[in-house]
Parts: sequence; C-alpha cells; structure tokens
Amino acid sequence: MISTWSEWKRYPRAGRGENLEAPITPGIYEVRFAASGALHSFGAVDNVAQALALLPAASKSWFSRRAPAETPDLEYRTCATASKADAKAAADRMIGRRETYMSGAA
Repeated sequence: MISTWSEWKRYPRAGRGENLEAPITPGIYEVRFAASGALHSFGAVDNVAQALALLPAASKSWFSRRAPAETPDLEYRTCATASKADAKAAADRMIGRRETYMSGAA
C-alpha cells in the first residue's frame, strides 16, 4: 500500500542546523533542483530518512586546498509505503509512466 506524497520541502543545508522531515519507514523519495525542477535523485528504499540523510547533495572538491563547491538549492518530497517491495513497485510504475510520457512527447 502506498500513501500520498508529502509537500515539497527545502533540503537542509549543512552547517545551518536544519533537519530532514522524512519517515523512517520504507518508501520513495524524490529530490529536485528548486530553480529548474530538474530531477536530482529518486529512489525506493527501506528507510527514507536515512537515504535522504546520506544523499550526496554537494559536489566534493578534488583538491584538499579548495573549499567544497556550493551546495545546490534542492527540494525533496517523500511517500511512505508498507514495505520496500511496495516502494519498488510504486517506483517502477512511476518510472514507466514517465518513460511513456517522454516517448510520446519526443
């Protein structure tokens, strides 16, 4: 069983003491660039909060002398499910619909 998507929320920035608001249950997450709406990442996972917390939001510097690159302005939303299998099935359906839409739009 799948619940509904949460509202879009601003992805917390490192060093500002902001927190993620996400379920600690299986589910789906979607992260996008706030300015363009372009997809940053998407996944079906066992623990949505943990997956979002471990998400590499900023690019790292290749050289230790340089500061890390600016963190992009991201937004995220989540959808809790009863199990990871439900999350995977819902994600597969969403990907299938997106592919069908894109092939018709091309």
